Amino acid sequence: MKFDISFTNKEITPWSGLGFLRNMMDKMGVRDQLSSCHYLPFPSSNNGYSPIDIIEAFMVSIWCGANRFLHTEITRHDKVLSKIFGWKRTPANDTYKRFFRKFDMERSSNLSHTLFSMVFKSVDFKRLTLDCDSSILTRYGDLQEGAQRGYNPKKPGRKSHHPLIAFVNDLKLVCNFWLRSGNTSASNNFKAFLEDTLEKLKGKTVGLIRLDSGFYSKEVLEYLEQKVMNYIIAVRFYLPIQKMVALDQNWLEIDEGIEICDTEYQSPEWDVPRRLVIVRQRIKERPKAAGKMLSLFEGTSFYYRYRYSAYVTNMDLAPAEIWRLYRQRADSENRIKELKEDFGFDSFNLKDFYATEAALTVAMFAYNIMSLFRMFILKSEVQHTLSTLRYKNFAIGAFFQKHKGKYILKIALAKQRRKWFTGLWNTSNSVQLPFKISTA
Repeated sequence: MKFDISFTNKEITPWSGLGFLRNMMDKMGVRDQLSSCHYLPFPSSNNGYSPIDIIEAFMVSIWCGANRFLHTEITRHDKVLSKIFGWKRTPANDTYKRFFRKFDMERSSNLSHTLFSMVFKSVDFKRLTLDCDSSILTRYGDLQEGAQRGYNPKKPGRKSHHPLIAFVNDLKLVCNFWLRSGNTSASNNFKAFLEDTLEKLKGKTVGLIRLDSGFYSKEVLEYLEQKVMNYIIAVRFYLPIQKMVALDQNWLEIDEGIEICDTEYQSPEWDVPRRLVIVRQRIKERPKAAGKMLSLFEGTSFYYRYRYSAYVTNMDLAPAEIWRLYRQRADSENRIKELKEDFGFDSFNLKDFYATEAALTVAMFAYNIMSLFRMFILKSEVQHTLSTLRYKNFAIGAFFQKHKGKYILKIALAKQRRKWFTGLWNTSNSVQLPFKISTA
């Protein structure tokens, strides 16, 4: 079929499904709470953009697919989307950059506290499992503050940032984020980070904290014991650990090719012994098993039959249960992957250190709003990524029509999907705060 083209002046959006998120944010009082944040850089003239509009529009551009500042132009000329969210104008990509460049350490810290605290005040969930992790954000060029050469297994020698992130695994939410220089270790400044995280989770109880081997140190262990927190931390396989593992242990086979033992160990650096749970998996039966080979015994065939992992804990649960609980921590890797692929975690980058931190904090907030939407509005057993939700739920054409003095959003949707859309719309309008976890 041959056809010609012509143009229309009708204002149309391909993103009407984002109205669900606007309803959620209204319920949470996001705009009202941000309006009371006097630390935000408000414009000096009436012609400037409201900082609340800038923050909200930046999040919306991410939900529409932007993962670089230039990509935020995707929403720039969408008049219908502006009406859905109540903006007078939609910022250009340079506006976002100028806005975030106004953030110093204090402003960035205040923004972080506001956005993360807002999320957890909205959820009626008292006892949490906390997972802390670090990630490598590779940087290209020499202009970014804080980008330094450090541990970077995928791009050795490249400069990077090395942020700390805290997740609440039960809710699939980010509860804290600090940007750090690329030459810092995983546990660097961990105590201050955890204190800041607990402040943002005020009113909640952390029932368990799980950390990978990057946080395995005497200082971290003593600090958590001082805080009286349950912990499971992966052990680094230093030589004393390898020697101890090689001793005759009381191994218990819990599955084909998997053995576990429970012992007490005192590092030469420790003042007291601590409980260690050790797991070994036979490579023959489990070739993809996680863990380390004992490098101390290189060339010894017996020890090279297995991959080992070990965990230090102050909990009294059965060894197999300790291992099961720690393995659930692997979900934080999925969260980091989603943040990088769908929320620009490793690509929203500016020259100024705290400008980058502030932009990424807003990106984290966009992720958290999306996660709350998945959990309390969609209520789907499958936690779809943003890229999937974008075409399933958000990419729906629409235009506004005025009828008897009232604006009506006319949705272009196949008849068989209209009942589904109406159901979600009603749910997003009627949901009550705080969000409650269903026990049904």
